[in-house]
Amino acid sequence: MKMEHDSLQNIFDSTFAGIRQVREAFTPQLRPQEVGTITSVATGIAKVSGLPGIGFDELVTFPGDVTGIAFNVDADEIGVVLLGEYWHLHAGDEVRRTGRVMDVAVGDGLLGRVIDPLGRPLDGNGPVVTSRRLPVERPAAAIMDRAPVTEPLQTGIKVIDALIPVGRGQRELILGDRQTGKTAIAIDTILNQHDQNVLCIYCAIGQRASAVAKTVATLREKDAMDYTVLVVTEGNDPPGLAYIAPYAATSMAEFFMEAGHDVLIVYDDLTHHARAYRELSLLLRRPPGREAFPGDIFYIHSRLLERATHLRRELGGGSLTALPIIETEAQNISAYIPTNLISITDGQIYLSPSLFELGVLPAVDVGKSVSRVGGKAQRAAYRAVAGDLKLAYAQFEELETFSRFGARLDEDTRKIIEHGRRIRACLKQPEFDPVSVPAQIAVLLTLIAEHFDDVPLDRMTGAEQAVRKAAAEIPAQVRKRLDTADRLSDGDRETIIQIAGQALGAFLPEPDAKSEPDPKAAPQETS
Repeated sequence: MKMEHDSLQNIFDSTFAGIRQVREAFTPQLRPQEVGTITSVATGIAKVSGLPGIGFDELVTFPGDVTGIAFNVDADEIGVVLLGEYWHLHAGDEVRRTGRVMDVAVGDGLLGRVIDPLGRPLDGNGPVVTSRRLPVERPAAAIMDRAPVTEPLQTGIKVIDALIPVGRGQRELILGDRQTGKTAIAIDTILNQHDQNVLCIYCAIGQRASAVAKTVATLREKDAMDYTVLVVTEGNDPPGLAYIAPYAATSMAEFFMEAGHDVLIVYDDLTHHARAYRELSLLLRRPPGREAFPGDIFYIHSRLLERATHLRRELGGGSLTALPIIETEAQNISAYIPTNLISITDGQIYLSPSLFELGVLPAVDVGKSVSRVGGKAQRAAYRAVAGDLKLAYAQFEELETFSRFGARLDEDTRKIIEHGRRIRACLKQPEFDPVSVPAQIAVLLTLIAEHFDDVPLDRMTGAEQAVRKAAAEIPAQVRKRLDTADRLSDGDRETIIQIAGQALGAFLPEPDAKSEPDPKAAPQETS
């Protein structure tokens, strides 16, 4: 018993001796720390005085673990954008500098998670485990670090992959009036990356909570969360969070890109981002310009979208493809924010309300949509059919307008219109139903060969589905050449068209169904 007591005494003595030694060796150091004071608080912003050494974009902390970003740096006070609930803040509260800029957690632990721009989980699945942080604002890759866009990003949407192709590393704007299917195109594109080795980031900016919940449910149902990160701000969040959301999401995407991955990022939508920035700017007394937006709104979006690129092979060869979404008002694509983004991006996909009302979904207006880069990355099999398809569709749309006036049409014009109607029917596609490359090529080649023209218009949906299913019978060597060959050989085209033609047999009208001319009928007038 005494022996145990002695050993315990020795442990205590050695422990206290160690503590005494550390205490005697410690030399207290005085470090100055700037502590400011809130002078006023408004909606989403605070005016602060007493921080003379602060820098632009520096992070500051408020009572209650609220953070903010120094936005206006004036001689006597600074304007701070608040990044959290601020109702408990009052004039006179302390403000402390952090000495660092706003940063966000990045890493593989983000995949499958729903988080806010500060990296806090919103899905109830516990804390986000990451080992690295990156600033939300980072310079875009230098020009000499970039490689040409040479590889396609398949959206699984026939009209886009054929006529408005998107390449990996491109910035393609999606714009249109509200409720025309802009988000649906972005979600379909994410779903199509399931086996394409592309990671996806969906950034919801100021969206309704119900809309975000629906998107999360769709991605979970289709098993897309394994390769997707959702960065979410809702409509009732402070405007500061909506402002930093796309920058934070881009930093997360850049981490994957710099690791050699291909990444797709969707900004839904930048209209809310521009309005959040306008709100903050006007509260901070920045002068408004055209349509009441501050003059640097162009720079806000350009420095965001310039970060999308395709890196050189020496830097890992990763890519970051951006699909920003913007909302137009009354189809006015020449408004201030839409024209800004059209000039920043490499093309646009315009969704027409009139097509939407006619039931042509996706409601892509081929005439107003363009891809300035993707054609160079498009597969050769698409290029073989896309030119003829676009010309035939444009002729049809032009002639369709005249045919509505009841004018008499000659046989050639009638054929062009009937062919165009089949093109429109084939380019229709239900939501959440991406189409594989072989199925798309089979449908497009059958269209160009005019095999659909004999199918009654009311049976086109079933006929197109039959051709898509028949694409599974395309020989493996031909399917492989769809990805690798410079162009389709005549033999390959014949093989695909023959398989599709067999599938169409059940949808063609019976020969005896065609009405024979009645000899007793009066002869038609000739013009």
